[in-house]
Amino acid sequence: MIDILSYFCIGGGIVFWFWGTLPLLGRRSVLFKLHSLSVSDTLGSMAIVFGLLLKLPSEWQLLILAILSLALWNTMLGYVLAYCASSQEES
Repeated sequence: MIDILSYFCIGGGIVFWFWGTLPLLGRRSVLFKLHSLSVSDTLGSMAIVFGLLLKLPSEWQLLILAILSLALWNTMLGYVLAYCASSQEES
């Protein structure tokens, strides 16, 4: 049962990765494209790492650190991009 859940999480993460690339083909703004790509990439990567956590419970310290790093760094990158974009629009 754990293997099925693990493969489901890994497969779901890969689906999130590809789903995030679809807005790149649209006509929306660059910031919308970057936002959707970064959110789906973060969720997909976290789902894959969680699937690996289920498969390799002996490596829980490293995998939890990876999940926390993904959550913190990708969120901070989104804020930096938004700040840089807003300061360009005001000039």
